[in-house]
Amino acid sequence: MTDPDLPTVQDSADVAESASLGPRTRVWHLAQVREGARLGADCNIGRGAYVGPDVVLGDGCKLQNYALVYEPARLADGVFIGPAAVLTNDVFPRAVNPDGTPKSADDWEAVGVEVGRGASIGARAVCVAPARIGAWALVAAGAVVTKDVPDYALVVGVPARRIGWVGRAGHPLEQADGAWVCPVSGERYQETNGVLGPEA
Repeated sequence: MTDPDLPTVQDSADVAESASLGPRTRVWHLAQVREGARLGADCNIGRGAYVGPDVVLGDGCKLQNYALVYEPARLADGVFIGPAAVLTNDVFPRAVNPDGTPKSADDWEAVGVEVGRGASIGARAVCVAPARIGAWALVAAGAVVTKDVPDYALVVGVPARRIGWVGRAGHPLEQADGAWVCPVSGERYQETNGVLGPEA
């Protein structure tokens, strides 16, 4: 009898021996999880997704099909990465050095994207490292993030800019009685000097 807490890896997936998969984590067809990557419990790695060396995913993360998460990205618990979204790692990308020799690992320094708890990155969005996506933030589909995104921010466009706030349920917040309110959960938030947080 199979242990239901064991991770599941499809036959066509490529998971390095040194990678760590948490309980109940699933890695689907043609996905690749590289050396030293650490995935928490209950993660779902979609078809063709890529998790780079030493990347860390918290519990309950979901990478949709063909999402690309390059090292040294760090994802907190409950992060959603949409289909074909990309988290980059090279500030000055080049295939060769000025003398024409191929670049090696010693010729550049990887920089990462950090994604806070519960945040979501929409389909085909690109997060250009270094950047931090705040907790519960929402990056719209197709957006290009070039700077840090505050907690609970809703950002859209190229380059991405904040157009509003979202609550933990992912819906845009509405202003009411001097607060920001989630129309789904009723949770209330306060904005102070451009920073949003739960109402005390």
